[in-house]
Amino acid sequence: MSNSPPEEVTVTEDDPDWAELERELVGRRYLDAEATAAAAGVEREVSIRLWRAIGFPDAPEGELLFGDLDVEMLRSASGLVTEGLIGFDTLLALARATGQAQSRAAESQVKAVTESVANAGPGADPLLYARMAIPGLERFITYTWRRHMLDAMSRELSATAEGLTTELAVGFADMVGFTALSQQASEIELSDVVGRFEDLAYDIVAAGGGRVVKMIGDEVFFVAESPRAGAEIALSLASTYASDDRLPDIRVGLSVGPVLPRAGDYLGPAVNLASRLVNLARPATVLVSEQLAEALGDQPDYEFRRLRTRNLKGIGRVPTIVLRRREA
Repeated sequence: MSNSPPEEVTVTEDDPDWAELERELVGRRYLDAEATAAAAGVEREVSIRLWRAIGFPDAPEGELLFGDLDVEMLRSASGLVTEGLIGFDTLLALARATGQAQSRAAESQVKAVTESVANAGPGADPLLYARMAIPGLERFITYTWRRHMLDAMSRELSATAEGLTTELAVGFADMVGFTALSQQASEIELSDVVGRFEDLAYDIVAAGGGRVVKMIGDEVFFVAESPRAGAEIALSLASTYASDDRLPDIRVGLSVGPVLPRAGDYLGPAVNLASRLVNLARPATVLVSEQLAEALGDQPDYEFRRLRTRNLKGIGRVPTIVLRRREA
């Protein structure tokens, strides 16, 4: 079997196939930015700020980059504000969060398609593969959004009944020595490591009843409904990565306390503390806050080793405690 790279297929925006793909995704582009705002009935400044918030640079003046889909989006998004459903600043925050998430999703999906093209061998047409995959990918995105929307609404209604904040176990786990690894490994090797890191993190957190809030390069931020669920996830993460020869060890910081949900993220002292504890933890070790240790103190499955108190900038003096599974 040859190890030579597959024959490259050059694609330019002048290709008829590219024009067809473009029409399938965004429709005919016949409006410049100013005409798009006028057609949608919104102020030019509103369209500019929304476009930037989604994640795109300003469109050159007079360039025909937009069409009916863009007009519909502008009209619909601004309608949320004019109908009093959300504020404009909230709309911009939503646009930023959605744009970041969809940008990552699109990059991942394009990567998956191009890998299939490469595996298909010389002469495979990336545009044909993309056009065949897009309908299924679009349905998958819509499905996952609907499911997450229902889940988020359920959590939000529960939080509203209890107050603005909700108490969760929050944890951060990051790979040890990732900076050195990124300087030594090839792009393919680094991609494989990060991909496996993410796969395991999502599997372990979900299996433990928690949720991945976000991946930050070599770090995963997760939450769980109870201290015990958080502890089980943290210990499973540490032990699973330690036993995987293809991945570096990880370290975990875990805390518990009231958190404030905001645009798919969480804020609060417990989050800040967990993010600082992970930097103090040793490889394959879970470091927990005193509050979390107290919440688990009467459970026979765990044992704790108290380390010296550390002075954390912006937080103060904090006891550091190693969480371990008690041996039978």
